[in-house]
Amino acid sequence: MDTGRVRELLDSDPRARLIDVRTPGEFEAERIPGSHNVPLDLLRERGSSISPAHTDPVVLVCGSGARAQQARDLLEDNGFQRLTVLSGGVGGWQEQGAPVERGTGKWAMERQVRLVAGSIVLAGVLGSLRYPKLKLLAGFIGGGLTFSALTNTCGMARLLSLLPYNRTPAQDAPRLLAALTADTAAAR
Repeated sequence: MDTGRVRELLDSDPRARLIDVRTPGEFEAERIPGSHNVPLDLLRERGSSISPAHTDPVVLVCGSGARAQQARDLLEDNGFQRLTVLSGGVGGWQEQGAPVERGTGKWAMERQVRLVAGSIVLAGVLGSLRYPKLKLLAGFIGGGLTFSALTNTCGMARLLSLLPYNRTPAQDAPRLLAALTADTAAAR
């Protein structure tokens, strides 16, 4: 669903929920007003124990749309029926001139991936001046990035999301999940 249609839905249906599946740090750095953070890693971790106690429309959001689609697939398997994904994610939302709230969170996952991938490639190329076989490391990362683009998945982002820096504190899990599953409309 594009930005205009999501905005219309949020304006016309007070029970519509905007759920951002990015990491807590990404959410704290920049978010759509009224959205609630329920990270994809938490959804994966809780898996089949997540079920809706409502039939409210839920719009899933991430940075570009890829993680939100993964969340949609998982949630559909758990009985959620009125799920949509914001096409283009927060980036597309901003491109359409829609408002965002900015905070002091951590780097976006895409930026973290670029830093790690770029650092590994640079180390591989520079290291290959002394140890020629290190250029294979740069090739491996290049292959991984190509696979990532072709499949619209990112193994490196998946690994980085497991770092403590990007994890959801365990004590927050029930509160975060309630924004998605509870029977009352999430406050906007």
